[in-house]
Amino acid sequence: MSIVYIIIGFVLLVIGGEFLVRSSVALSFKLNLSKLIIGMTVVSFATSAPELLVSLNAALDGSPDLALGNVIGSNIANIALVLGITAMIAPLTVDKDFYKMNWPAMMVFSLVFYYFLLNDNLLNQTEGIILFVMLIVFIYIMITKAKKDKTVVIDDVDDSLQDTSYFKIIAWLVIGGSALYFGSEWLVAGAKDIAQKMGISEAVIGVTVIAIGTSVPELAASVVAALKGEKAISLGNLIGSNIFNIGSVIGLTAIITPINVIDTEVFTNLYWMLAIAAVLIPLVLLPKKYEISRGKGAFLLAAYIVFIFLSFK
Repeated sequence: MSIVYIIIGFVLLVIGGEFLVRSSVALSFKLNLSKLIIGMTVVSFATSAPELLVSLNAALDGSPDLALGNVIGSNIANIALVLGITAMIAPLTVDKDFYKMNWPAMMVFSLVFYYFLLNDNLLNQTEGIILFVMLIVFIYIMITKAKKDKTVVIDDVDDSLQDTSYFKIIAWLVIGGSALYFGSEWLVAGAKDIAQKMGISEAVIGVTVIAIGTSVPELAASVVAALKGEKAISLGNLIGSNIFNIGSVIGLTAIITPINVIDTEVFTNLYWMLAIAAVLIPLVLLPKKYEISRGKGAFLLAAYIVFIFLSFK
């Protein structure tokens, strides 16, 4: 029955996330926000909602390792799994902004997150505020930079949502909010039950099962795009997702309720997250600059398989 709860939970999170994004974008158009602002803030926050609800629910339910595992595992999966598989299908060209802005920012967020946990095995409210404020500053810098760069194209905002009625917006919000709430409830309940029955720590379940599940929609979209020969994914988008996971999901969760480390396995997973993030620099710059080739994608996927194997060992 726990597997059923997890599957239903994942389905509801995908549905809820989609409706929340649509309603948020439509409402933003009503408020006369520019497409640039909507794409870089509203969409980013809305797409982080499923992970936020899962982590918050887990932390409030007395499973902080599940909350931490969800974010740490998602950050590992975004690069090693999603980027790895997509690059194997179609090599990716990397923008120079990668090492000038995106990658350094991700490393700073990751290292600050690691330091806060290492310091006292706890993420308190003040540290949550610091992470969230860092995210706001990062978004401000990105928006300022994008306004100066007239070539920036915002593809993830549907222009047709400009004409959405207020009735539809409210209905989508209710559907999205309800699906996210129940999806996170059932997903956390099912994951905790499996962990107890199989004698596996919640840290492991969070960093593997939950993390892979929340990465499936992004992986599916990337693979389909790559198979069609379209621009598969932007490395910047994946790195941006990792930054949002730490600044928004972990930051807001810690603001609402302190997150304490119960299982030291969390730190092992953090080392993996830092290593996978750090290895991007040599992968992008050597031997052929600014390209993630099929070989490099295979290396990332192999690293992810090793990580999953060692997690259950």
